[in-house]
Amino acid sequence: MAKLSTHLRTFLEHLEVEKGRSALTIRNYDFYLRRFIDWAEDPPPERIDPEIVHNFRLYLNRLESRGEGTLKKSTQNYHLIALRAFLKFLAKRDIKTMASEKIELAKQGSRDVAFLDGADLQRLLEAPEQTDASPLVKARDKAILELFFSTGMRVSELANLKRDQINLERDEFTVRGKGDKTRVAFLSNQARHALRNYLELRKDESPFMFVRHDRAAPTPSQSPPSKGGDDRGGLTPRSIERLVRYYAVAAGIPKKVSPHTLRHSFATDLLMNGADLRSVQAMLGHSSITTTQIYTHVTNRQLKDVHKAFHGKTLDES
Repeated sequence: MAKLSTHLRTFLEHLEVEKGRSALTIRNYDFYLRRFIDWAEDPPPERIDPEIVHNFRLYLNRLESRGEGTLKKSTQNYHLIALRAFLKFLAKRDIKTMASEKIELAKQGSRDVAFLDGADLQRLLEAPEQTDASPLVKARDKAILELFFSTGMRVSELANLKRDQINLERDEFTVRGKGDKTRVAFLSNQARHALRNYLELRKDESPFMFVRHDRAAPTPSQSPPSKGGDDRGGLTPRSIERLVRYYAVAAGIPKKVSPHTLRHSFATDLLMNGADLRSVQAMLGHSSITTTQIYTHVTNRQLKDVHKAFHGKTLDES
């Protein structure tokens, strides 16, 4: 009987070619499924049954994660989503195995949305100008931060951005996001100005919007090193994440700040100022409105107005 592992490569190729999944998604699926295969000792597909899946869920629920406690429910669910997709793939190819719909995901609590308020956000956006870095690096980093807040882009989307994608005479451009889906992103006046300033200082011919200029190891007052990027290639997502964290610390922001924090801040700012949820969904590139609804519990202005209008009235009258 063929082992489960013999079908893994074909499944990953299916994700790449037929489903159009990103390299990161494919890598994650590979990791989750190899963990299952190793734990289950590589059984043939027909040996997978509800009992094996149940025991795997127990294993995941008790698994320690690099000294950070047990795996989050969301991480456990990612394993189950990958396994479910794998089983569905096998069934479609008439390979006998457990029905994928028998795998139910664990219930999760509501997600916490970390975002920056006005004062912290302003300090972060101004932080590059307060360093001793070169004018070119200051301009680049300022443009990165402003673009994150103006568009709500994911870090991978910003890292892959090319110069010819943005026309600074227009307020909008196209972003290619998860699942190779496109959406429209809009430039604020501040973002447009920061990008123009940065591009005017650029002398290289790289097609990437953001590249590495600080080849030497930085001093404490400079931006952190950006491994994986140079004047010919773009900055990597990892180097951009380090850059954002660096400026958050420099700005004296106590909470952990990432590019996704700026994405949350973008969405929260829109909703707090009256934008409707469907519009924000489109601007974030969410496939489902359910994903966008994580912001409503921190931005529901109507509930706040009801509270102000009606709470404590009996005390006022007494």
